Amino acid sequence: MSFLIPCPNCGKRSVYEFRFGGEVKSRPAPGSTAEAWLSYSYATANRERPQKEWWYHTHGCRQWFFAMRDTLTNEVTETSLPEEAP
Repeated sequence: MSFLIPCPNCGKRSVYEFRFGGEVKSRPAPGSTAEAWLSYSYATANRERPQKEWWYHTHGCRQWFFAMRDTLTNEVTETSLPEEAP
């Protein structure tokens, strides 16, 4: 299914120009248990609602950015660069 992602640098582009980087999660502290790192690396919430995700503009500005995407409709409501995020 194709949809548009509004890149913070380049504007609206086809999803095929991007690489999905996964949902945004908090990293475990250095020295955390192996279980915490395994959970961080492999466990996903798999939400049926808007979630904050990482995207990389492979065929454009080559920047990583955040996107709020509804996982049911693929509608992207907001994007921002990491340094702009609250």
